[in-house]
Amino acid sequence: MLFLPSLSLLAAMQSTPMTELTIYNQGFGFVKEVRTFNLKAGRQMLAIEDVPSLIEANSVNMRSLTDPNSINVLEQNYRYDLISREAILNKSVGGTVRFNRTLPNGQKEVVEGTLLSAPTTIIGSTGQNQGGFGGQQFRYNGLVIRTQDGRILIDPTGEVEVLSIPKGLISKPTLFWDMEASKAGANNVELSYLTQGMGWTCDYVMTLDAKTGTADYRGWVTLTNNSGKTFENSRLKLLAGEVNRAQNQGGLGGGGGRGAVMDMAKSAAFKEESLFEYHLYTLQRPTDVANNEMKQVVLLESAGVPYQKKIIVDSMANFGRWIPSEGEVGVGDIQPQVRIEFTNDEKSGLGVPLPEGKVKVYQRDSSGSVQMLGEDSIEHTPKNERLSLAIGRSFDVRATRKRTNFKRISNSVFQETFEIEVRNRKDVAETVHVYERNFADWNLDMESERSTKLDANTFGWVLNLKANEVHTIKYTITSRWD
Repeated sequence: MLFLPSLSLLAAMQSTPMTELTIYNQGFGFVKEVRTFNLKAGRQMLAIEDVPSLIEANSVNMRSLTDPNSINVLEQNYRYDLISREAILNKSVGGTVRFNRTLPNGQKEVVEGTLLSAPTTIIGSTGQNQGGFGGQQFRYNGLVIRTQDGRILIDPTGEVEVLSIPKGLISKPTLFWDMEASKAGANNVELSYLTQGMGWTCDYVMTLDAKTGTADYRGWVTLTNNSGKTFENSRLKLLAGEVNRAQNQGGLGGGGGRGAVMDMAKSAAFKEESLFEYHLYTLQRPTDVANNEMKQVVLLESAGVPYQKKIIVDSMANFGRWIPSEGEVGVGDIQPQVRIEFTNDEKSGLGVPLPEGKVKVYQRDSSGSVQMLGEDSIEHTPKNERLSLAIGRSFDVRATRKRTNFKRISNSVFQETFEIEVRNRKDVAETVHVYERNFADWNLDMESERSTKLDANTFGWVLNLKANEVHTIKYTITSRWD
C-alpha cells in the first residue's frame, strides 16, 4: 500500500454549477455553466476544479454575469497530471522513500533509501500473515531502491511510503486562471467549453401489424459520456447534423400506444427546432449525465404509421461493385430483396426530422410474440421524405433470369433477349417489383408486357401474382456503347 502525506489545494469557493449540455453526434460536447466565485480585489490565481479530463482547453470562454468589466484573465493553464500511485512514484525517482515489508521469518522491516527506478506495474495480492491492511500486499515490478546501508532492493513486496507529494500533481483536472478582479466579492461567471468523450446515437424500433398495414414507431437516443466529468441536473440538448471541425483538435424498446402518443412523447421528452442547417433536440426536463455512463432516453414515438412491403427482383442491384464477364450480368437464380417503405410526414403520424441511426423491424407472430425481421440504417431524414429499409430476402418468392439470345450488330451495338421467370410459392397472393437496368443508350425492341421507365437506366414491371403462380417476362433490348 502506498502511504501519502496530507495534501491541500487552494481553490476558489464555488457554488454548485448550473449546466447546459449540448452533445453532438460526432464525439464531442459543448458545456455552458454558471459558477459563483468569491474573489478578492487585484491579481490572483483561481483554481477551477471539476472540469472534464478531456476538455479542449483552447475552447474555454468566460464572461462575468455580475459585472462584465470586473474581471480579466491574463493567463490560463490546464493541469491534468493527476495523483496516483504510479504518478507519485514516477515523480519521486531520486528522492527518499520508506519501504515496509514482512520478511520470510515473519519479522517486519522498515527500509529507508533512494528511489532509483519507479515500478512498471503494481500487482496486489492477499494472503495470511502477509502484513499490511487486511492482508493486502503489493509487488512493485521494476521498482529499485538503494538503501542507506548500500543494499539494492529489486521488485520488493510490501508498502511504499513517500515523504512528500511531488510538485505539480493534483487530485483532479483543474483550470488555473491568473486573473485580475476590479473588486472583491461574489461574482457569477458563465464558463463555456468543448470536451471530447461525449456522443449520442439514435436507434429506432418499428413493430409491424400485418393485418392493418401500419406500424408502431419509436426512437431512442443513446448517450455516452466518457469525458471525465459528471453533469448533474443538466439541461440536455442534442444536435443532429454534420458540423465541420478542423483536424487535430485537443484536449431497446417496443411499440408505443395509440392515438396521440407521439405528441405526448414529444412534450415529455425532446422538443425539436431548426438551428442554422442542423436540428436541435432539447430534453424537456433536467437530467443527470454521469461519467462513464450510457443513458437511453425516448426521442419520439408514434402508432399507426402506414407502411408498404416491397418484394424486389433486381438482377443488377450490385452492379458497380464488381466487373462481370460477358454474359454473367444478372444471369441465374435471384433471391428477391424485401423492403419496408413509409413516409416521414404528419399524415403518417411522424413529420419530424429523424436523426441518422439504425432501425430494427419487428412483427408479432400468431401467438402474439414479437419477432425480429431485420435491421437497416437511415441517414439524417427531413420531414416529408420517403424512407426505404432493406429488411432481408424473400424465402418463398424466387426468380430466374436468362439471356436467351445475343447478337453483335457492330463493335458498339448489341442486341440481347432476356427471359425472367418469377415464382410465387406462397399460399397467398403477392406483389413483386421487377427492375431491369441498362447503362448504355438503349431501346426496347420487344417486350411480352409493357414496362415502365423509372429513370434513364432503369425500367420495370409490377407483377400481381396469385398463390403459387409462375409468371415469365420476355424482352429484347438494343444497347449502344459509343
